[in-house]
Amino acid sequence: MDGVARVASPLVLADQGFFWVGVTRKLQPYGLAAAGQMFVQYQIPAERRHALPVVMVHGGGGQGLDYLGTPDGRPGWASFFLRRGHAVYVVDRTALGRSPYHPNLHGPLGPPPSYDFMRGRFVAPELTPGAYPQAKLHTQWPGGAAIGDPVFDQFMAGQGPSIADLARVHADMRRCAEALLDRIGPAVLITHSAGGPFGWLAADARPSLVRGIVAVEPQGPAFVDAPGGALAWGLTAVPLAFDPPAEAPEDLLQAPLKALRPDLQDCMVQAEPPRQLPNLCNCPVAVVTGEASWKAQQDHGVVAFLQQAGVPAEHLRLEEHGLHGNGHMMMIERNSDEIAKLLANWIERKTAMA
Repeated sequence: MDGVARVASPLVLADQGFFWVGVTRKLQPYGLAAAGQMFVQYQIPAERRHALPVVMVHGGGGQGLDYLGTPDGRPGWASFFLRRGHAVYVVDRTALGRSPYHPNLHGPLGPPPSYDFMRGRFVAPELTPGAYPQAKLHTQWPGGAAIGDPVFDQFMAGQGPSIADLARVHADMRRCAEALLDRIGPAVLITHSAGGPFGWLAADARPSLVRGIVAVEPQGPAFVDAPGGALAWGLTAVPLAFDPPAEAPEDLLQAPLKALRPDLQDCMVQAEPPRQLPNLCNCPVAVVTGEASWKAQQDHGVVAFLQQAGVPAEHLRLEEHGLHGNGHMMMIERNSDEIAKLLANWIERKTAMA
């Protein structure tokens, strides 16, 4: 599990450090406390070849370490992008990782993830009876699936529960995204899973500062019930700025989107004529989907919702780019560097004029 041998040369940095954004204050019986903050780690390569930094936003019960390394000891996407000459900012969202949690300040948590659940969703869906159709294609997990497997243990050690109120989670995302972008300026965002709404909310709040979004299997599809609440505003649990304006979720009339293949799920989009998302209309978006993830059934619905709302979104299905067997945690799977190369090429092509 030692990734050192895989590193061809030392990683040379011009600067690195950390800070918190989105700090609020709450008066408690024992005094005034800081709450709601988001931890941000940054690294600037000595040879910086791209003007726009990349901000990496983790998913549900994960933390920024999902991008820092893999559970079998290889360098993560943060190192890959640094070597490509990008400045990299990796966050721990509110009440996760290095962003401290307390129930008096952040509300109750959902349940912690179990080994059985995580095996079926991330580690070995191909071994789960009655799993989704694409599960049988999963081949890229870097370790074993048995309890006690060291890679499985390393993965589980970094996973935890999330704040139980989804609307609160998304409100924290928006506030912290605003503060981060106001501090660092224009950036490209890489989001994952339940961190996906961070991208939509950031671009909605600071359209001039979000120059692209790579949404890796983002939370969705539109209007579904997610852990902690519903995506009542399409892809978020808190309002986005639509045109014509939507004053309440009920203003977003829904219509079914029929799946084109039997291995895909029917989804919901807006009824015609759809309201637009003007603050995202100039932001290139790539929705990235693994061949063997349960999200392979659903992500077409996210893309359809975005395109219908005027967002220049495209769907990068990994198998269509020669990358096979990936599940939901593609950034820590065996071929993570090959996937990072695909994403870096997309980012650099889309932001070449920035």
